[in-house]
Amino acid sequence: MSSRFERFDRGRWADLRQSTPLTLNERDLRQLRGINEHLDLAEVESIYLPLSRLLNLHVTATHQLVEVTDTFLGSEPDRIPYVIGLAGSVAVGKSTAARVLQSLLGAWPQHPDVALITTDGFLFPNAILDERGLMGEKGFPESYDTGALVSFLAAIKSGERDVRAPVYSHLSYDIVPGEFVVVDQPDILIVEGLNVLQSGRGGPVASDFFDFSIYVDADEQEIEAWYVDRFLTLRESVFTNPDSYFQHFAELDETTAISVAKGIWADINARNLRENIEPTRERADLILRKGPDHATESVLLRKS
Repeated sequence: MSSRFERFDRGRWADLRQSTPLTLNERDLRQLRGINEHLDLAEVESIYLPLSRLLNLHVTATHQLVEVTDTFLGSEPDRIPYVIGLAGSVAVGKSTAARVLQSLLGAWPQHPDVALITTDGFLFPNAILDERGLMGEKGFPESYDTGALVSFLAAIKSGERDVRAPVYSHLSYDIVPGEFVVVDQPDILIVEGLNVLQSGRGGPVASDFFDFSIYVDADEQEIEAWYVDRFLTLRESVFTNPDSYFQHFAELDETTAISVAKGIWADINARNLRENIEPTRERADLILRKGPDHATESVLLRKS
C-alpha cells in the first residue's frame, strides 16, 4: 500500500473514538445489517465511532470555511451538503457501512440531516443495457448513466433543493419507471456504489464532487466466499418471490447454486473488481480493510 496512507491497527484506531457516544443498539443494528453481514456493536464502537468523529470534524471544518467565504463576500450562507463517497466490491459490505455511517453521523447535533443514495439508480435501464449488449457487464462503469449522476451531484453541490435520483429495484433488477428519491439540501449526503471513485476521462466524474471518500476492502477470495453465501441466502428468500428477476435460481439445489454463484462471480464481479473497482482504492481518503470474519482489521488514512 502507498506510503501516502497511515495504517492503524484495530486497537489504535479504536482509541481515537475518545468520548464519542454509542447511539446504536442491537435492535438498530439488525435493521442496518445487510444479508449475511456479521456487524456487531464491538465493530461499531471500534471502527465506526472513530470514523464518525473524524467525519464530524471534517464536516464542521468545511462548513466553517464556507461561512468564512460568505462573510468575506457579504453574502447569505449557502446550504451546501457535505458529500461522502463510499466504494467497494459487490458483497464486501459497503451498503451496511453506508447505513451505519448515516445513522451515526445523524446523531451529531451539528448535522442531523444525513441522506443516502446508491448509484444503482443511475444504471441504465435493462432495455438500454440489452440494446447495447451490456447486460453481462451490469455494474461496470459503462453500464451507468454517468452524465445523469454527475448532473445530480452538481445540483447537490450547487445547493439546489429537491434534487431527484432514480430508484432501482433489486427485486425486478431494473430501474423503477417514474419513481425517484428526493434529496433536499441535507447536511451530509452519502453516495454509495461500486465505481464511485472512477477517475475522469476528459470530463467530470462523481468523485469530483466528493468532500471525503471511503473504500471498503478485503481479499478477493474472502469477498467471493461472502458473495456465494449471500447468493445461497437469497436463493431461499428473495429469489422465491414470484416477481423476482432471479426466481429461476430458487429451484436450484445447493451444489448447483454454489456452482452458479461461483460462475457469476468469476465472469462478472471478479472481473469488475480487478479491472475497475480495486484500481480506484488508493484514490480514497480512507480504506477499511476487512478480514475473513467481516471485521475490520485495519484502517488506512490518507496523510494529506
